[in-house]
Amino acid sequence: MTEFADGRHSPGSSPARPVLRAAGAGVAAGAVGIAASELLAGVVPGAPSLIIAVGSFVIAKQPPGAKDLVATLFGTSDKLALNVAVVIVALLVAAVAGVVGRRSFGNASRLFAGFGLAAFAAAALQPLNSTVLAAVNAALATGASIGALRILLADAGFLAPVRLGRTGRDEDDGSVAPSGGMPNASMPGWSRRRFLLRAGAFLVGAVAAGALGRLLIARGHPSGVPVSASLPAPAAPAQPLVADESLAATGITPIVIPNDAFYQIDTELLSPQVDASTWQLRVTGMVDHPLTFNYSELLAMPLFEQYVTLACVSNEVGGGLVGNTLWTGVHLKEVLAQAGVQSGATQIVGRSVDGFTVGFPTAWALDPSREPMIAVGMNRLPLPAEHGYPARLIVPGLYGYVSATKWLSEIELTTREAFDAYWVALGWAKDGPILTASRIDHPSDGTTLAAGEVDIDGLAWAPDRGVASVEVSIDNGPWQTTMLSRAISRATWVQWWLRWQAKPGQHTIQVRATDGTGAVQTQTPGGPEPAGATGYHQVQVSVS
Repeated sequence: MTEFADGRHSPGSSPARPVLRAAGAGVAAGAVGIAASELLAGVVPGAPSLIIAVGSFVIAKQPPGAKDLVATLFGTSDKLALNVAVVIVALLVAAVAGVVGRRSFGNASRLFAGFGLAAFAAAALQPLNSTVLAAVNAALATGASIGALRILLADAGFLAPVRLGRTGRDEDDGSVAPSGGMPNASMPGWSRRRFLLRAGAFLVGAVAAGALGRLLIARGHPSGVPVSASLPAPAAPAQPLVADESLAATGITPIVIPNDAFYQIDTELLSPQVDASTWQLRVTGMVDHPLTFNYSELLAMPLFEQYVTLACVSNEVGGGLVGNTLWTGVHLKEVLAQAGVQSGATQIVGRSVDGFTVGFPTAWALDPSREPMIAVGMNRLPLPAEHGYPARLIVPGLYGYVSATKWLSEIELTTREAFDAYWVALGWAKDGPILTASRIDHPSDGTTLAAGEVDIDGLAWAPDRGVASVEVSIDNGPWQTTMLSRAISRATWVQWWLRWQAKPGQHTIQVRATDGTGAVQTQTPGGPEPAGATGYHQVQVSVS
C-alpha cells in the first residue's frame, strides 16, 4: 500500500513505514535543536545548556531515596546517565512530534514549542543562569527543530515541498500536501534516498555540533578562570610530610590525593564557573556584625594549611568516594568571631552560589579540637572549579553533605530547628559524623595471586577521632594487627599493611579499624542511607 494525504494506503505498502519515516524525521529534527542549544551554550558566555538545566531541575526535584537508587545503579557515572536520559526523553518527544506532523505540522510545532518552553523554565530557575540568554537558547532550539522537521517531512512526502516564488517568498503554507500529489502518493527511490541522506546529514551534523558545544561548555568561559595562578603564602604552612607518614606497599592509594584524582560528588551536572572578580561571601543570620568579603579580601586574611580527609556519605563499604589532601584557607572560627555569634545560634548553614545548602552544629565548628576552614586552595593551588572555586567549606569529621559547601556564597547562623539543609530534607540524617571505616586496596577482589608472600594493604579513616589500629582476618581466622603509617593528624586517614604467606586455594580477606576512642567500626552491613554505609570490607582471591 501507498499512503495518501487522507491516511489511506494503496496496496503493496506497509502502514508502519510512513510512521517510522515521520518518527525518524522528528528525531533528526530534535537532535538539530539540541545541538544548536549546546553549541550556543558553549560559544556564548552565560548561555545555559538546556540539557543541563533540565537535568539540574530533575536533581532538585528528586524524591527521597532517589539519590541512593541512582548511585547504586550508576555509581559515579550518575551525572552522565542523567544527561543521557534527558537527551533520550527529548528525542522521544521529538519522535512524537514527527508522527504528529504527518497530519498537522502546526500541532508538531506546538509540541516542540512546549518542550522548549519547559526547558526555558528549567534554565530560568537556576540562580546562575541569565533569563534572557535562557530564552534566546530555548527559542533557537525550538526554531531549529521546527525548521529541520519542516524540511524532513517535506522530503519524506508528508508536506508539500518548499518552493520560492518570484517574490522570493515561501509559497507553501506548511499544510499537508494535496491528496494524490507526488509527495504523499508514493515515495520513489530518489525521494527516499534524499530523505535518508538529509536526515543522516542532520544527525551527523547535530552530533558534531553538540559534541563541540559540550566540549566548550566543559572547558568553561574566561570569566571562570581564577584571577591568579597562585595563592598568597600561608601564615601557618603545613609541615612537610616525613617518611613514616606514608607506606611503600603494593597497590596502595597515596596518602595525598592529587587534585585531578580527588573524588567529585555534588548536585551539579556541570561545575559552576564563578567569576572571582564579582564573587562575594556573606556572613548573615544570628550574628552581631554581618560581614561581606570579596575574593581579594578573603585572600588577604591570614591563611593556614591542613591535611583533611573528606568522605561522601554515599560511599559504599570499600568504595572510592573518600580522599585526603592539603587544603589552604581561612580559619572559620576567626570569621565567626569577627561576626559575633549570638547566643542560641546552634546551626551553621552554608549556601552555594547555585542554591545548594548544608547545615552543621555551631558547637562542632567552635570545638577547640578541630579547625574548620573556608578553603581557597587545594594542594597549594587555587581550588579547581569542580572542587568549589573560589571558596568552599571544609569541616573535619563531617560528611560532605552536611558540611563541605562548594562555591560558597553565604554562611548563615541560625538554629537547628529553623532549617533543614538540602539532603536532610530528602531523608538523610541531620547529623553527619564520618563513620570509622577501612578499605582493602591490594589485592583487589577476584584477582589470582601466586603462592608465597603477598602484600595486603589499604586505608582506614575516622576523622577526626583518628585511627588507633587496623586488623585483617583471613578466611574468618583470628584478627591480625597490621602496620600503620604515622597519622598526619586525627583528621586524616592512614595507610595500613600486612605481609601474608598465601597458600593455594580460595581465600576471603576482611579488614576492620578501631578509632582513637577505642570503638571498633560497625560490623553489621548497611547501605549509605541515611547516615553512611557500615560493615567490614572484604575481598575474595584465588592463590595458585
